[in-house]
Amino acid sequence: MDLPMYHGAISREACEELLSKKGKDGSFLIRDSETIQGALCLCVYKQSVVYTYRILQTHSGYYTLQGERPGPGDPLRYPVKRRMQSLPRTPDDTSAYENVVAVTKHGPVLPP
Repeated sequence: MDLPMYHGAISREACEELLSKKGKDGSFLIRDSETIQGALCLCVYKQSVVYTYRILQTHSGYYTLQGERPGPGDPLRYPVKRRMQSLPRTPDDTSAYENVVAVTKHGPVLPP
């Protein structure tokens, strides 16, 4: 995935540190899940707390967003961009997430 807000396989702790440094409600990034292979995590900073939502693909090909309340109903305003221009790809990297468009009432979460 070649999105500037996608950080790849960073830890939850590193993610929380990056978002806390930004310190703005609505700051977000996407990372690989540490516990579920092939899943992604949408991490959102709000009121000094980082909320994490898993992005999973169902057997029928749809995508779901899992997480605790409050949900990401607030706008995703500030992408926290990674420092590298592109992440190294592995030969078997056939991510099904590259063409995902998740639409909320505030607009696309992942661009086409």
